Amino acid sequence: MSKPAPIAFLDLPRQQARLESGIRSRVDTVMKHCRFVMGPEVVELEERLAAYCGASYAIGVSSGTDALLMVLMGEEIGPGDAVFLPAFTYTATAEVVLLLGATPVFVDVDPETFQIAPASLKARIEAIDEADDLEPRVIIGVDLFGQPAPWNELRAIADQFGLFLLDDCAQSFGGAYHGRKLGREAVASTLSFFPSKPLGAYGDGGAILTDDPERAELYRSLRTHGEGRTRYEVLRIGINGRLDTLQAAILLAKLDAFEDELARREEIASSYDAGLRDVVKVPTRVPNTQSAWAIYTILLPDADARDSLQSTLARAGVPSAIYYPKPLHFQPAYREQHDETISLPVAEALGAHVLALPIHPELTQEEVERVIEAIRNWSASRTK
Repeated sequence: MSKPAPIAFLDLPRQQARLESGIRSRVDTVMKHCRFVMGPEVVELEERLAAYCGASYAIGVSSGTDALLMVLMGEEIGPGDAVFLPAFTYTATAEVVLLLGATPVFVDVDPETFQIAPASLKARIEAIDEADDLEPRVIIGVDLFGQPAPWNELRAIADQFGLFLLDDCAQSFGGAYHGRKLGREAVASTLSFFPSKPLGAYGDGGAILTDDPERAELYRSLRTHGEGRTRYEVLRIGINGRLDTLQAAILLAKLDAFEDELARREEIASSYDAGLRDVVKVPTRVPNTQSAWAIYTILLPDADARDSLQSTLARAGVPSAIYYPKPLHFQPAYREQHDETISLPVAEALGAHVLALPIHPELTQEEVERVIEAIRNWSASRTK
């Protein structure tokens, strides 16, 4: 009997085939009007993104990383400034801080949700404040793996210390916090449309959401070389950070199917929960929230068990991934930015336990059951 076809960790070809008609129609329109930079599709997408999240303004930009960079540029973050962010996240959140000459201050995360831990955040701010070497300026909350950060607590801490609050919502567009779509929990929220994200383009893309009209105008200037009312009026130093019209067109077509895709992601996550909770630790859902399920991460007892399971899954044609193998303050690029006498125990331990399973709208229920069966068979073999 032939082996079943391998399951795709991310199945963009299958998604493209499903959405091809709408995508081609949108792209053909762009090819006809040829406004490839800042065409009408960019404005339409911005309006739809803002309406979807309930935000006053959306500014389309070239990537989620550039979105973070521009928000920090808008606050004039630079040398001597401290920016607080979780140690367990992707490098983009921290690298923009260093690019501006500021200092990333790494914070531990919650052992259940993997989101930034308010108690650790407050302690890190107080320690930096007391040392008086850096000026605390910004908190970046990251909505990790699709689930919201603890925004009520983060807002209270930001207000207490007078800090700017930024939401890195790269992995969680479509998620909700206390009944509100993510995108308005901080002064500014940044989105990524990298192809693997819940709403993904066919290349890089991103957006900034805000309710502040002055900041919205500032972000529009920063994404276009700092220009003013005309192209050759340069008000400030900016970057070339515009969203391509073709990417906006593709995102508009994909946005039409987005709610159905979110519903399918939730169905898959619920199937995994039901089928796996008695053999591995399934994700802890943040109370009063809805995850966008960009990544579904289980926890294994230790690295040996995780490696054993990953090998077993590979033999069964089931892909998996490790997000993230080590926290940022252990990475060579950031070691000098972190006092090694300060331990962040949860973030430091997670890399040996986490394993991400495939979760995308193209997964059939049969494929979901194959994933569950492979993990349950592995668990049974270890208990014999």
